[in-house]
Amino acid sequence: MHCYAGSGPDGTDGTMRPDDWIDVLDQAADLGVTMVQFIGGEPTLYAALPDLIAHAIGREMQVEVYSNLVHVTPAMWDVLAQPGVRLATSFYSDDPAQHRQITGRGTLARIQANITHALRRDIPLRVGVIDLGGGQRVEAARALLSDLGVTSIGLDRMRLLGRPATIPCDASQLCGRCGDGIAAVLPDGTLTPCPMARWLSAGSVRTDALADLATAARRIAETHITPALPHSCRPPCEPQCNPGCNPGVDQPGGGDGCQPKMNCNPNSACKPQEPCRPDVSCKPR
Repeated sequence: MHCYAGSGPDGTDGTMRPDDWIDVLDQAADLGVTMVQFIGGEPTLYAALPDLIAHAIGREMQVEVYSNLVHVTPAMWDVLAQPGVRLATSFYSDDPAQHRQITGRGTLARIQANITHALRRDIPLRVGVIDLGGGQRVEAARALLSDLGVTSIGLDRMRLLGRPATIPCDASQLCGRCGDGIAAVLPDGTLTPCPMARWLSAGSVRTDALADLATAARRIAETHITPALPHSCRPPCEPQCNPGCNPGVDQPGGGDGCQPKMNCNPNSACKPQEPCRPDVSCKPR
């Protein structure tokens, strides 16, 4: 329930077909894109993923596959072990019961085994520990990953977007890098400045050129996202530096911690049911 995307076991592949993705990859390579990330949902469930990875490598782009590492077939391990491919995954806790409570499945042992397998095969791997709060064993999770041999470990908080959102279209939950050399293509072909900003559409790759959409995505980010993050951390965002922070509260003696500002229609009382106005930022009344 903490996921920003409406994905799940009953999801579909969307309306984009393999040839559509190939076309996007070709346009990206022609624009000078050097890295592509396959996300989801769970990208390893997409039958054409090996072909898309091979095509991206053939166009001299680096590839990252963001998987939950719950189930990886032997054939997929061979795909992931190719030069130019790396892995990423999320992690929550070293405690099986807490992991099950967060993910709804008892898959911690399987994920640990697959992390170990990836490292054994020298597949570059980065792991993001997502802090949902409520006494989650974050530091213990980081220690476990280190013990397993993971050297690239990040930390982020749960973004109140998608399923956990309390305010619709809350741009203050974003990191501020949206559209800055980054764009996401969704399963229906929509291009957005960030996979977490799915309500902001620059158009469709099925009807418009990627170069035009990328320009539009950057303009959308500057108009709708940047104003909502007046005190955002600029890259690289450190774990202790939360987007949309009120100034000074994360400094010594400045308060109890960094809290994202509300993003809303200034003529409303900042209630979640009010119309989305991600281009305007205000404090709750």
